[in-house]
Amino acid sequence: MAEMSALIKNRLTEIESFTNTLERYGLSLQRDLTATLQVNVGRLCDLSCCHCHQEAGPGCSEVMDLQTMDAIISYARRSPFKVIDITGGAPELVPQIDYLVENLAQLAPRLLFRTNLTAMLGRSEWLPKLLKKHQVAIVASLPSLNPRQFVSQRGEGALEKSFTMLKQLNEIGYGLEGSGLTLDLLSNPSGAFLPANQMQMRMKFRQDLLRKQGIVFNDLSMLANVPLGRFREWLEGSGNLKGYMERLTASFNPAVIPGLMCRSQVAVSWDGYIYDCDFNLATGLWYGEELRHVSSMSGAPEPGSSIATGVHCYACTAGAGSSCGGAIAA
Repeated sequence: MAEMSALIKNRLTEIESFTNTLERYGLSLQRDLTATLQVNVGRLCDLSCCHCHQEAGPGCSEVMDLQTMDAIISYARRSPFKVIDITGGAPELVPQIDYLVENLAQLAPRLLFRTNLTAMLGRSEWLPKLLKKHQVAIVASLPSLNPRQFVSQRGEGALEKSFTMLKQLNEIGYGLEGSGLTLDLLSNPSGAFLPANQMQMRMKFRQDLLRKQGIVFNDLSMLANVPLGRFREWLEGSGNLKGYMERLTASFNPAVIPGLMCRSQVAVSWDGYIYDCDFNLATGLWYGEELRHVSSMSGAPEPGSSIATGVHCYACTAGAGSSCGGAIAA
């Protein structure tokens, strides 16, 4: 096993660093105005998805406590953001998540709540109503409409539960034209592949969900799987890591750099520490190359400040890019 790990590491040294690739194109990655605060409330989840960069699951103990919630609420008060984005894990499973939603909804024009749908189903009596009350936009992860692919990623029964929750959200107005209640979907490949064409997949999801399930939604974004966490382990174990990294680097698109989420976002972990994005959180790459707690932040990161990078950044710059306003963590 040690020899295999060393072999994998040696092969990855052949991958050009993300910083060098930027320099080769005459580019640099620096912050613009920080408009989004992303809050990762923990790694606890009802599922153990094979593509999860945070390795979230039922056995995870990392959950945001009330003290950290209060520190984040205070930060949002002293540094106004246009968007606040709640993610996980499964945010639904966090105790006092209603407290966080109630308070953050008052502090930004737009609040997002990311869900894997199955976790919300178990709290469908009250949580969707709370989100509707505050006009919270729901961002739901739905990896595939192919039952076999869905089972391979999330296990038996998860697809049916997801459809049930989507129907319940439609029933209270989410995803319906003119309702003002946004329901967006996120999808990602089931293996070591790049996402399919987003426009084509949006049309396919819209047609298939409406025809087969009577489900409607507002928008769909396609994401590339990030070679971190559980997905990286699968890549290593299946012998696909080197090939997948080569595919990502070969698809590097310099045109997407200005729109990368890390340029306009700051992320906070369940224990209150600051990162440039949720993927850097997963790798332990701190904001500003030092461990900083949200309580020590006087305001949003300054425009022009540097952003920590690694080879995982290629997943956000492959093809049309995968920065849909924040990381998929459900």
